[in-house]
Amino acid sequence: MSRPGLSRRALITGVGAAVLGWNTTTRTWATTPDPGVAELPALDGTVTLNGEDLERFAGDFGHLITAAPRAVARPTSVRDVQRIVAFARHHRIPVAVNGQSGDAALLGRSGLESHSSYGQANPRGGIAIDARGLDTIVSVRPGEAVVQAGATWAQLTDAALAKGWIPPALTDYLHLSVGGTLSVGGIGGAVQHHGLQTDTVRELQVVTGTGELVTASRKNNRELFEAVLAGGGQAGIIVQATLALVPARERSTVFTLAYDDLDTYLTDQQKILADGRFDLQVGNVVRSSDGKRWRYAAELVAYGDTGRAGESEELLAGLNPVAGETTVVEQSWREYAFRVDAFAAYLRTAGFWGLPKPWLSLFLPASTAGVFMREAADVLTAADLGAGLLLFYPYARHKITTPLAVLPTEEVGWHFDLLAFPAPGADTTRMLERNRHLYERAVELGGKRYLIGAIPGMARADWIRHYGQQWERVRRAKRRYDPAGILTPGQNIHTT
Repeated sequence: MSRPGLSRRALITGVGAAVLGWNTTTRTWATTPDPGVAELPALDGTVTLNGEDLERFAGDFGHLITAAPRAVARPTSVRDVQRIVAFARHHRIPVAVNGQSGDAALLGRSGLESHSSYGQANPRGGIAIDARGLDTIVSVRPGEAVVQAGATWAQLTDAALAKGWIPPALTDYLHLSVGGTLSVGGIGGAVQHHGLQTDTVRELQVVTGTGELVTASRKNNRELFEAVLAGGGQAGIIVQATLALVPARERSTVFTLAYDDLDTYLTDQQKILADGRFDLQVGNVVRSSDGKRWRYAAELVAYGDTGRAGESEELLAGLNPVAGETTVVEQSWREYAFRVDAFAAYLRTAGFWGLPKPWLSLFLPASTAGVFMREAADVLTAADLGAGLLLFYPYARHKITTPLAVLPTEEVGWHFDLLAFPAPGADTTRMLERNRHLYERAVELGGKRYLIGAIPGMARADWIRHYGQQWERVRRAKRRYDPAGILTPGQNIHTT
């Protein structure tokens, strides 16, 4: 619920003096009256101009790009977002929403951060909007939830589970904002059945780059609906989403299969994809115990409510993992959904969480996935991975219907996701150069990138190549919904 609008002097806080507005001549915030000062609109929330907030919003989860914003806005109403964006549009001030994700109960507000890895959510000296000001679970009803964009998938999962429902598609780490993942796609182990998180959206409320609030769906304002889902924040700011839910399950049976041979791993994973025998299907690339080679592991999950006789034998029929190394673990559904929390806690305790993370996230056509994986394995070392992991698993293209989630053209593709946590002192400059090299090689092999990765040197020409036939759609949406070009400049998509 919004509070009554307070005076801007009470809401706009700086060091030493209240802020009145924006000096259009010097392009700085003004604390004294002047004919050239445009007064800020009254807000329900707050705007901070100095101190800890600006420092916290200067970087992101990747810790590779630093660019302090001029101001941090913490809205408490959708109207705040509209007024901030309209003001920024009029004065050509860049704006980007920052999900400020993480487990707030564990970390507190000071420990939250943007989970982009290469400055994608940085407004580059403009206004950072803290999405956690809009984090309400509005409603959970049979088959559907309505949530504000700053709520996390962890919040939604627990709220839905309490009523016997769950989101059909989840990322591995759940303490990410709904608006943030919907702006890039949102991929997880259920992609083979439910597509991306964007494919589970029924309706959105969006603040466009002009400050207009628009309700959009596949039936109404479809152009905007499709422009913001996996759109990198270029056409509008998602402030609320209506999402599909499915009936909750009680347990997860987790099968981990080991492979020494890449071709056998590829064959088995694609066999599992084709017959859909598991509810979740992921996989990763790990170092062997002697540290001399890479191995492959399929992590496969079957949901259930009661035990089924012969289930394991039936589910593993026709697969060819290394004999004697398959493990089977029974967990509650929630235990598995929140499994990454323990890993994240370890990374924080061990000091990896706050270090630079040169992540690389790609989609590859099945016909060249093996070629790319072998070449990547020759380049990557244990130091490149650090305490992180390398995900590598297939998806079915027809399950992903979000137009701007650009994928290779083949029906079966592979997700290559290098979630590196290098040790202190690692040569991240070299690692970023490696990312660019691997990205170029992926493109040669028919691959595409996922928007979260750290790929240096991405310019407009790279994005035109990336979007291909979708480029005109992207360009048209930018002109229509963000004519001043203020939204999310950190993606570099429209930089000339």
